[in-house]
Amino acid sequence: MKADEIARYLQDHPKFFEEYADLLAQLYIPHPHGGRAISITERQVLTLREKAKQLESKLGELIRFGEENDVIGEKVHRLAIGLAGARDFAAVRRALLTHLGEDFAVPHVAFRLWNLPAQADAAEFAEVGEQTRIFAAGMNHPFCGANAGFEAAAWFGEAGEQVRSVALVALRREAETIGLLALGSEDVQRFYPEMGTLYLGHIGDLASAALIRTQE
Repeated sequence: MKADEIARYLQDHPKFFEEYADLLAQLYIPHPHGGRAISITERQVLTLREKAKQLESKLGELIRFGEENDVIGEKVHRLAIGLAGARDFAAVRRALLTHLGEDFAVPHVAFRLWNLPAQADAAEFAEVGEQTRIFAAGMNHPFCGANAGFEAAAWFGEAGEQVRSVALVALRREAETIGLLALGSEDVQRFYPEMGTLYLGHIGDLASAALIRTQE
């Protein structure tokens, strides 16, 4: 018989070792880490210990993720309070740039708006290319990844040439796109495609609501 046939037979006949209980004491298998042969019972104990270590490691990882999310959630909460207390566009802009730049430690933050009444001399209402508007309108969730020559990188001024990774968040009024929030970093791994975007989406919603409120 082949090994897989034996394995399948034992799976299909769980009472086998009940009928041949003495056989368990006579079977020895190689130690998983080399060395002497051990009994099946010892091997089962080692397997259970390994699984326990894996579960412990996984639990530790989940706890770390939970703690990190708590920290981020608290930062988003402080941003929400700052935006809620902003009475005009300048105050919203200041709260947004300050919290993202200092609380979230994002080195470069900028945004552009359209389809809203323009504020005199505000760079955030400068003309935005059609391609960027189309890109923002088509976003189903925030974009994170390498700076592939995005127009938004130029919004960071001279520092835009050194930006290696970006996060782009569409700003919306219901289904209508009204702008784009851009976060940039010289670290190519700061914003990467596989990172979670849940909190970025929340930040976009908060910023959109505050900006629309000051324009109505």
